[in-house]
Amino acid sequence: MDRLRRTRQRELVLEVVRSTMDHPTADWVHRQARRRLPRISLATVYRNLKRLAAEGLIREMHAGGQGTRFDGNTGEHHHVRCLGCGRVNDLPLSVDTRREEAAARALNFRVLGQQVEIQGLCPQCQDAADDANRNNSRQFPRPRPGRGQAKEHDRT
Repeated sequence: MDRLRRTRQRELVLEVVRSTMDHPTADWVHRQARRRLPRISLATVYRNLKRLAAEGLIREMHAGGQGTRFDGNTGEHHHVRCLGCGRVNDLPLSVDTRREEAAARALNFRVLGQQVEIQGLCPQCQDAADDANRNNSRQFPRPRPGRGQAKEHDRT
């Protein structure tokens, strides 16, 4: 935090985002921050998340129509998103830059980075979809994959 003025609120917001691998929403960060600083406002959390992202100390993620999430891991990596509950996790695979290099050559394009997001159902949403399918198999046609009514769980 060299260029940003160090404030107690900003340092707490950064610490909260970096404390989880779950790519939290601003609301989740706010709830966690209030445990240590009860008077911190949601507006203060949003403002500090935006500033921290602008400075490159965290990553702001917009994908999947699920709203903005934040990532404390600013290194090159990919993500996996559950289409049932919206949970986002880091994908433990190395980043392959061959696609970037091919795009640069083919289009004379200056590639600044890449983001890959794998989409599917997490184990809890798979179980919920399987349970719903078993309970409804006699009465209703089986839903298409990814369309089951999964319970919300551990949504961050």
